Amino acid sequence: MTDSTPPIYDIQHEDSESALLLTVDHASRYIPAEYDNLGLEDPSVLARHIAWDIGIEDVSKRLADKLNATAIFAGFSRLLVDANRYPDNPAIMPEVSDGVDIPANRNLSAAERERRIRTWFTPYHDAILGLITKKEAAHDFPLLISMHSFTPVMNEFERPWHIGVLWDDDPRIALPLLDILRQNSSLVVGDNEPYSAREPLGYTMNEHGTKRGLPNVAIEIRQDLIDTHQGAEKWASIMADALNRLGPLAPDKPGRVTA
Repeated sequence: MTDSTPPIYDIQHEDSESALLLTVDHASRYIPAEYDNLGLEDPSVLARHIAWDIGIEDVSKRLADKLNATAIFAGFSRLLVDANRYPDNPAIMPEVSDGVDIPANRNLSAAERERRIRTWFTPYHDAILGLITKKEAAHDFPLLISMHSFTPVMNEFERPWHIGVLWDDDPRIALPLLDILRQNSSLVVGDNEPYSAREPLGYTMNEHGTKRGLPNVAIEIRQDLIDTHQGAEKWASIMADALNRLGPLAPDKPGRVTA
């Protein structure tokens, strides 16, 4: 790393007393210069959704400020190594993303795969674990929310959802949050749409949430709604209001988002 190289991750409100931890796995489109834009002939495609989750860093920073919550942001593109995929999943370093060939990801050696995981993926997830350990010392049940955004059109299908609530087998955040969001009649809210959190399992939610018994959920917001600062502020406010309205997460596992 040099002074001009972005950090592997960035943490906001690291010492917050809130039980809430936001993870932003696809906050950045950064690819180190040594990778020469992963061999892409047209590097402008790195501004598209294939390289990062457009708008979600802005939303999450504003949301963390509103709730005084801790947030952690990955500082590298998911085309380099996807922070939300398991290391044995080929999609962790995709050869093709939404129809775009990624030349430098073809025929990767085992050594190069391991180097990317060791250099980028592992330090990021070690930092998440450190934040969770700190919050577990202060709260019975820290809340883990994985923040993402999705493209409005995929495979020529115009997605109608404004926001999706993604969950696997832990309904403690997902079900009350779905109810709260659906009280706003102007919103089209997806339950495990436009993606399911069950197949494939997201690494962040499963490893840091489900396996530790922590209440967890993933949020997907449509990118065309948050690609401006005005849109990001609107959706940060929507999410802050919804999270502040969460009641007890389970009779035997009380928890509440606190600012």
